[in-house]
Amino acid sequence: MRYTRCKELFNEDFKKLQNAKILILGVGGVGSYTLDCLYRSGVTNITIVDYDSYDTSNLNRQIGSDGNIGKNKVQTLASLYPNITPINQKMDLDWVESFNFEPYDIIIDACDTTKVKVEIAKKYYKKLIMSLGSAKRYDFSKIEVTTIFKTHGDALARKIRNELKKAKFNKNFTVVFSSEEPKCKNNGSFVGVTGAFGLAICSEAVKRIISKP
Repeated sequence: MRYTRCKELFNEDFKKLQNAKILILGVGGVGSYTLDCLYRSGVTNITIVDYDSYDTSNLNRQIGSDGNIGKNKVQTLASLYPNITPINQKMDLDWVESFNFEPYDIIIDACDTTKVKVEIAKKYYKKLIMSLGSAKRYDFSKIEVTTIFKTHGDALARKIRNELKKAKFNKNFTVVFSSEEPKCKNNGSFVGVTGAFGLAICSEAVKRIISKP
């Protein structure tokens, strides 16, 4: 059976995975691997939000991109992972204000927009697992799971910390980041790191789900 190995590992806690409701914001190099990991682990009540389409630059790191250049990401992934809910939507501050985040047990932020990341953190930090900078790096051993105010060596994390401090926000939330110094100036990326970010986020989500009474 499909989930036999997962059931052997998680025992009665596997039911918690099947009942969990997850929201993934962004299904690129990090979010697509998070989706794949959660789905294979028994979590199928997953909503994904993105507005982009695949292009050739995605082929090195994004699940679903092969053979689908020009196609919508969320719709493509919905065809690969039956029962998930796709939302083709650009995420901006107005969307954050209007969208109902309450039904979800965990919110996974793998989007690229700093203002959106900050606003979601301020509103839903208790449910949040956030991905920080995964591009420009190739050493997966530098990946860490910690809280936002313990991050170091990551420009995006520093920017988010500063914005949160300006807003007098001091609550902590879980993040996945890399302390590796960027190896290029532009948009270089390596699936050994971006994918590992996604798998680390999946692991954190699973631990959180099964730890609930």
